[in-house]
Amino acid sequence: MNKLVSCALLAITLLSDAAPAAKAEPLGAGNAAFNRGDYNRAAQLLLPAAERGNARAQGLVGFMYATGQGLPQSYDAAAYWYRLSAEQGNTTAQYLLGLAYDKGQGVPADDVAAYKWLNLAAARAPKPLRENYARLRNAVASKMSRGQIEAGQWHALRWPSDSPF
Repeated sequence: MNKLVSCALLAITLLSDAAPAAKAEPLGAGNAAFNRGDYNRAAQLLLPAAERGNARAQGLVGFMYATGQGLPQSYDAAAYWYRLSAEQGNTTAQYLLGLAYDKGQGVPADDVAAYKWLNLAAARAPKPLRENYARLRNAVASKMSRGQIEAGQWHALRWPSDSPF
């Protein structure tokens, strides 16, 4: 779990820093609070933005639920927020949702769903993260049958119109 949290934190931090913070003041202040480790303040600022549908805020809120930083630890809540963000195309949330499916954290363990979300993340991630996402997708694939991999690819290719998970 420590390696998972470290990878996820690195990914979120990199993506949080990639966009201008001035887009929406509460979101920018929430990102800043998150990046400096003030998770209670980050939760206060990011939850309203997440509830309004901001994909970055949803991903960060999901991460805070997953790790219990600023919000009570709840894998179910984390998966909920990851899904909302992932469905809007947030590659970090797609990656984290894929990991949740791989580990069965907040969602039933499902290699096909894990592969789908990790494949989407790897395909759309910024260059510095793409290799890491692909490596984790390939690790999931190493425990799957050829048919399961094909199913994961099929679902990824048809996303977002096809969303059974």
